[in-house]
Amino acid sequence: MITPFAIRADDEALADLRGRLRRTRWPEPATVGGWTQGVPLAELQALCGYWADGYDWRAAEARLNRLSQFRTTVDGLGLHFVHVRSPHPGAVPLVLTHGWPGSVVEFAKVIGPLTDPVAHGGEAADAFHVVCPSLPGYGFSDRPAEPGWTVERTADAWVVLMERLGYPRFVAAGHDWGTSVSTSIAQQHPDRVLGIHVMPPLVAPDPATFDALTEAEHSALHDLETSGDSGDGYSLEQSTRPQTIGYGLVDSPAALAAWIIEKFQAWTDCGGDLSTVLTRDELLDNLMLYWLPGTGASAARLYWESFRSVQARFRTGTTDVVEVPAACSVFPRENPRPSRRWAEQRFLDIRYWGEPERGGHFAAFEQPALFVAELRAGWRAMRS
Repeated sequence: MITPFAIRADDEALADLRGRLRRTRWPEPATVGGWTQGVPLAELQALCGYWADGYDWRAAEARLNRLSQFRTTVDGLGLHFVHVRSPHPGAVPLVLTHGWPGSVVEFAKVIGPLTDPVAHGGEAADAFHVVCPSLPGYGFSDRPAEPGWTVERTADAWVVLMERLGYPRFVAAGHDWGTSVSTSIAQQHPDRVLGIHVMPPLVAPDPATFDALTEAEHSALHDLETSGDSGDGYSLEQSTRPQTIGYGLVDSPAALAAWIIEKFQAWTDCGGDLSTVLTRDELLDNLMLYWLPGTGASAARLYWESFRSVQARFRTGTTDVVEVPAACSVFPRENPRPSRRWAEQRFLDIRYWGEPERGGHFAAFEQPALFVAELRAGWRAMRS
């Protein structure tokens, strides 16, 4: 059964949030400047101050509720999803999957152009019926009460969801966890996908190329190696002790903001200034989909379930392959950034390879027009 869903936060929950923000017990500033030790104190205080006294959740709630939202139960777990059908009869079903620390909010700016391209400068042949599920334990999907909700189980659930919506075959696309979920759908259910679009494809650097690396491959290899030294603490904690970090993420909005905003600053194509690509309201819209349903711990738990195997695929390599048609987009501030010749070792039927000029890990959020253009170009190549 599929039931309509609307986001409704009660006044008490919003008052509680504001009270917690105002009562935050702040640490002293870092002993070095910039973001080297984490989010600078003044930056977080300014964001949390706005969250408490300037941010209008009711406006955001109304905006999000203009998207058609639903809930259904698959494999014993309640799932939340956005489902917007295109007005064009030849539209292709597309399931778009977000990652951490994102949410379906990331796709709010691209759903219109994807479902009604004619109204946004495109052609009817580019139209998609768009489905954006919230991952298990994220947003307004239920929080799993038992282990086992891995990337592979989520991929199975998406296939059931799409079938239930009347889409026996579809395109699967996404970034972060969405890359892995889309790839898993292709591997476990190749007969169900028309193709996948992964941003980026997950594959390790190919040692056979190390004696003749291109400049871009050198840069990608360097960033992959250095990120393990200075930027992977979050993944180690979430993949080993998600419950421990979860107490702070569910209890303290300031802790949640710091934990998540740090990654938006590091992973976006913002030149060090996050405000150049995302507004405070957009950042807080996303944070609210963690705060209101209390999913800080459950979202982190997906790392405990699947991160080691996913990380191995882009750090040390894997022998599994993907045989369905694939489109790949590698945005310049993404990490990892495999080259096409590396990706071809795992993705055996690459129909499209895109390297946009701008954008980072949250491409649909940061650069919606480029994100839409990549999806359109990828599907054109796959359907030809």
